[in-house]
Amino acid sequence: MQSPNLVDANIVKIADLFPNCVTEDRDENGILRRVVDFDLLRQELSGCLVEGPQERYTLSWPGKNEAILTANAPIAKTLRPCEEESVDFENTKNIFIEGDNLDALKLLQETYLNKIKLIYIDPPYNTGNDFIYDDDFSEDTETFLKRSNQKDEAGNRLVANSESNGRFHSDWLSMMYPRLKLARNLLSEDGVIFISIDDNEVANLRKICEEIFGVDNFFANVVWQKKYAVSNDDPGIAPMHDHILVFQKSAAFQRFLLPRTEKQLVRYKNPDNDPRGEWSSDNYISNKSRYERPTLWYAIKHPKTGEDVWPAEDAVWRYSKDKHQQMVEENRLYWGPQESYEKPRLKRFLDEIQDGVVPSTWWTFTDVGHNDEGQKETGLLLGKKIFSTPKPVRLLRRILEISTCKNDIVLDFFSGSAATAHAVMQLNAEVCGDRKFIMVQLPEPCDEKSEAFKAGYKTIAEIGKERIRRAGKKIKEVNQITAKKFDTGFRVFKVDTSNMRDVYYTPDELKQGNLELFKDHIKHDRRPEDLLFQVFIDWGLNLSLPITRETIDGKTVFFVDTNALVACFDPGITEELVKKLAKHKPLRVVFRDDAFGSDSVKINVEQIFKLLSPGTEVKSI
Repeated sequence: MQSPNLVDANIVKIADLFPNCVTEDRDENGILRRVVDFDLLRQELSGCLVEGPQERYTLSWPGKNEAILTANAPIAKTLRPCEEESVDFENTKNIFIEGDNLDALKLLQETYLNKIKLIYIDPPYNTGNDFIYDDDFSEDTETFLKRSNQKDEAGNRLVANSESNGRFHSDWLSMMYPRLKLARNLLSEDGVIFISIDDNEVANLRKICEEIFGVDNFFANVVWQKKYAVSNDDPGIAPMHDHILVFQKSAAFQRFLLPRTEKQLVRYKNPDNDPRGEWSSDNYISNKSRYERPTLWYAIKHPKTGEDVWPAEDAVWRYSKDKHQQMVEENRLYWGPQESYEKPRLKRFLDEIQDGVVPSTWWTFTDVGHNDEGQKETGLLLGKKIFSTPKPVRLLRRILEISTCKNDIVLDFFSGSAATAHAVMQLNAEVCGDRKFIMVQLPEPCDEKSEAFKAGYKTIAEIGKERIRRAGKKIKEVNQITAKKFDTGFRVFKVDTSNMRDVYYTPDELKQGNLELFKDHIKHDRRPEDLLFQVFIDWGLNLSLPITRETIDGKTVFFVDTNALVACFDPGITEELVKKLAKHKPLRVVFRDDAFGSDSVKINVEQIFKLLSPGTEVKSI
């Protein structure tokens, strides 16, 4: 009932590479455990090991070691479904998680390991006015929050990272590092992450991404023109752009071409009725000088006058003499109507060029929108401009177009106004896609003086959920003919403490008077649905799998994806019920540990499944 311990996972990886470097010892309680023999590991790597004060290329900051520990430390938390805030809960494949994104990323490690094609995030830019998460797992959470006075009204860990803080950059890096480290695990081998950032932290962000993803997996630094006008009151040089850093999981990532626009296609015509169809003319002269490419500086014959035509003194032809002759024979040179041009143009036929445009690192506001456009989009949907700098849907659509296929999963764990979810639904509607989204947003309280609070939104998460609802409704209204094919719903989950009683996790603090707690090890406020999705997380099942409920022998039974999982959390489980469930031959079955009618029933359950459904994995919680 905990998220995976990534330290243990790392030891397994080391054991695969260097089995002789993994041994056993006993912990302080005398229990055997696997550990790394670092002396042997150093010996294995002695050819390239850097130790001690020797100089090396590295990025370090106060708190980096704690950030690494934070990423690896397991948590005893769960995701609780919230059907009343969801849309089409039973059928949708989309997910919205409300809670700390570090917790959410840890809870998703088993379920979505190597399954996310695209991650897009728009994290805090660390301008001094925004908030960052402050993570600490070395002491009791409540003690830490009370001591440091860093708990907001909703119980979230938030701290203003102003420049008066002596660790201005360090705190931001410590916040980002574990989240990016966990995010990398979720990416598929051909996956990619896009991260929006401004000049303030772009250098540091690139450094930690190079460390986490590898220097060779840097893919691009896109510069987005986020404004269309200069602020005349800016005291310095007015910033007109943001960066979008792009890192691939591995070389398996392949970017897609952008579709050609009407403006680009209008250039293709056929003025000379060439049987090969429409074409666009290109320059036949290269900007290389005759001194750089002397073999490309030669005379060609004008087809009308027969005179020699030379490139300019500071230029050369595009091709060699032999290649030029081939171009002439294939009628690929255009001299204008009635050969009126002094120099030829090169024909590039529409059916011979690649089916799309190679994306560049310069994205203008005319192509992908700007900040004001993002404001207007949210304003039109929600009634007021309640976000200052939401990303425009066109920007996110561009990212989706060049990095995803129609069935991929998209994750945004700083989802804010949920513009990413909006873009996913919009693109799906336009190209008949089936991309799925996972949004994660902290329930950060809205300032009581803000337009969002005045509009009735208490948290940023509430704004995001409402935007998805309204955007989905609008998309279906615009696409009524094919609306049934589009998934505009989403399942809401909220990060919460474990479903198990706290004593389940702290036996060292158990006292004689607390033994009564073991009579019911599950918290009293938890529903069967809460336990069901706890099992999803523990077993690594997709959170969007379809669920049906049936009543069998008076008990509520959940069937997940037909027979992927069968679960019953009602008390009084009988052998007759177990036999009926076994006839469905599920892959997995789960009950409450205290739900069996008697000890003999509990003992016989596994034997019944071994007899009637030997392939079923049986579990109790």
